[in-house]
Amino acid sequence: MDRENRIKRNQQRLNKRYKQLIEQAYNFRQTDSAMSDISEYQAIKLLNKINRLKYLNRNEVNLPIT
Repeated sequence: MDRENRIKRNQQRLNKRYKQLIEQAYNFRQTDSAMSDISEYQAIKLLNKINRLKYLNRNEVNLPIT
């Protein structure tokens, strides 16, 4: 259970940071395209981590108890 809680907390933290980066990329889009691209790239990397955590959490919940 502790591992599941840590994964969920990490997911929430990463989701919050992902949203911040996407908003930052959107805000920079008109003024500084390089910064927009950097923020978007970092957001994509975070999204990959979030998806891996979702996969881990999904497998943890569906494990049979023996």
